[in-house]
Amino acid sequence: MKLTEILIGTTSRDKIREIRQILSGLPVSIVTPKRETVFPHVDENGRTFTDNACKKALAFARHFGVPVMAEDSGLEVDSLDGRPGVHSHRYAGPESTDAENNLKLLAELEGTPSVRRTARYHSVVALAKPDQIILTAEGVCEGRITERPAGSGGFGYDPLFYFPPFGKTFGQVEPTLKNKVSHRARALQLFRQRLIELLAEPSQTTQTD
Repeated sequence: MKLTEILIGTTSRDKIREIRQILSGLPVSIVTPKRETVFPHVDENGRTFTDNACKKALAFARHFGVPVMAEDSGLEVDSLDGRPGVHSHRYAGPESTDAENNLKLLAELEGTPSVRRTARYHSVVALAKPDQIILTAEGVCEGRITERPAGSGGFGYDPLFYFPPFGKTFGQVEPTLKNKVSHRARALQLFRQRLIELLAEPSQTTQTD
């Protein structure tokens, strides 16, 4: 299968907008899923973000019969041995909201001094054909978890994620500013670089971290 187009494996408008912006100008079509597109359910039970990103990309590629890129991401807190990690989106329960996840995180960190509240956002992007993973790329963004939410912007753990270069939480900064340094932006920039290298090769080979 010649790589001429890539389907974005998400229906999140925010993610789609960011992906299309960073991957613009490539000699391959980046296809946005239609609003009525239904992606097959995938149990995200991998031990790592890479496991889940690859699992989703392969499942989606096999379902639609075209190359698909998928992403998995979350928050890793050092003093919690990397939790919530791959469970970030459902930390307080299967149907938990961002607010509920944030409350659970704050409860687990109660009494933990600032110096021990180091954390990072972690993102992995995977590209797959129906029969194989083509490449993966990951990005991280280092920060610290605050003792209380600050700001109403962003989503997920953004109101708690303090980014030292900004002197603010991600919930306090404009999305365009956050998207220049975020874990997902860094993963997508590396993905773009590796995809350009792959497309320039006489024969396409798999590139993974």
